[in-house]
Amino acid sequence: MERQAHNRRRNTPIRVRPRKAPQTPQPLSPPLSRRPSRPRRRPRAAAAAMLPLARTALRRLGPAAAGDGSLPARLLLLAPLASKPSSSTPPEYQMPSVTWGVIQGRRERLVSRVLALDFLRSAGVTDPAGELEAVELPSSLDVLQERLDFLLRLGLSTDDLSAYPFLLACSLRKNVIPVLSYLEKLGVTRARLAAFVRAYPACLHASVAVDLAPIVKALRGLDVDRQDIPRVLERYPDVLGLKPDGTISTSVAYLVGIVGVAPRDIGPMVTHYPFFLSMRVGTTIKPFCDYITSLGLPMRILARIIEKRPYILGYDLEETVKPNVEALLSFGIRKEVLPLMIAQYPSILGLPLKVKLAAQQYFFNLKLKMDPDGFARAVEKLPQLVSLHQNVILKPVEFLRGRGITDDDIGRMLIRCPQILLLRNELMKNSFYFFKSELKRPISELLEYPEYFTYSLESRIKPRYMRVASKGIRCSLDWFLNCSDQRFEERMRGDFIEGDAPGPSFTMGGKLQMSGNQLVSDDDNEESDDEVLYRRTVML
Repeated sequence: MERQAHNRRRNTPIRVRPRKAPQTPQPLSPPLSRRPSRPRRRPRAAAAAMLPLARTALRRLGPAAAGDGSLPARLLLLAPLASKPSSSTPPEYQMPSVTWGVIQGRRERLVSRVLALDFLRSAGVTDPAGELEAVELPSSLDVLQERLDFLLRLGLSTDDLSAYPFLLACSLRKNVIPVLSYLEKLGVTRARLAAFVRAYPACLHASVAVDLAPIVKALRGLDVDRQDIPRVLERYPDVLGLKPDGTISTSVAYLVGIVGVAPRDIGPMVTHYPFFLSMRVGTTIKPFCDYITSLGLPMRILARIIEKRPYILGYDLEETVKPNVEALLSFGIRKEVLPLMIAQYPSILGLPLKVKLAAQQYFFNLKLKMDPDGFARAVEKLPQLVSLHQNVILKPVEFLRGRGITDDDIGRMLIRCPQILLLRNELMKNSFYFFKSELKRPISELLEYPEYFTYSLESRIKPRYMRVASKGIRCSLDWFLNCSDQRFEERMRGDFIEGDAPGPSFTMGGKLQMSGNQLVSDDDNEESDDEVLYRRTVML
């Protein structure tokens, strides 16, 4: 039978299929006019129908595969698809909160929020402004209790939390602890952390890498010493909210490039007065500098003043500076001496000047019979006079009265040299004793030249008097005291005694001009006129 089957296969004719015509190649991508059809999703009913097949497959695999009869994880995912009915209403549950990580429905969120607000009110955190309504509070009361206890242990009070309730929205592990650890690393002591957070609570919302570290790097770039960083932050915590490429860079660039502040002095300026870093150039710094220079003070002198006293930039131009200038003019101060007064005492621009001038003018008129014009001349020479306490003024006045000098003579002495009000009685006593015992000159000469008390007895009065007495020269106090050491040596080598010449004067142009063709020393030539003016006025 096998042989017959083999013969039948050999005698069967072989059928040859005809070749098909070559087809044109199809494009790899569908035409632009037609979009590729998306695969149709399997209906949920099909997923439900697969569950019995899956259970049957598990039973065939045996008890080892089925275990306790539960379905595998991949198959269990199909159960919600089959059991959840289709509806057009929006889902009740949303994505979990990034902050808390708890899935809650709308009803559960409302209930937990009411419980959280009641808990805070029971703990003493009030909400007079209604800001808690906008704060995202944690859903768990345990988490809220943990944050509240941490902030209270830090040193904050419930009043602080009521004033800034957004602190309760800061995560301890993501915000509070990293920021406080970074501040301690910079040098802010733990005892001052509560005051720091109280002054600038928004720092707990900041990121250390994105917000805080760039500010500290910018401060170091302004030549602020590392040990001075905590002082700057404690004095002005809001500096952490500034942008290095914003107000900080523009204010520093204007002070250095336009005003003329030395770059090496920016670091000490920031250490003593960091508030100018947040001042805008167009609305604060430039109008202030333009107004001061319009009074006659040179820009270069203003730059030197700002380097030493940067706090004058914080004086309000319209409410403080301009009213003070008008008050000075109304009390008889001459406009041409205003620049000299500002250079000598810049703080006069920020005082409640009108009240102080009225009080001091009445006091000098009552005690020394000084008229308003004489008081104005005294203030021009000593602007600090407006801030001196009356007890300080009476001490040198009582000393002069004890030496037999009348109130009228004391008033004239103060108009000529009000600086004697700043001297200590011990120094005045020693100078007066030397005047009576060694110089043996009449008291009238002392009334004509009260500046005698302002010179050092050991370094100027005694040595120069010995030189003058050795040569037998009879001269006035002004002649041998009111000159530099080089000029005094030139006078000692001269064959004649020249008359007293007036000292340096300050004009509106800002230049220090010497009257006449007087000789100056080489040391004086090394400094510019503006530097000499600043040294002679501000050093007081």
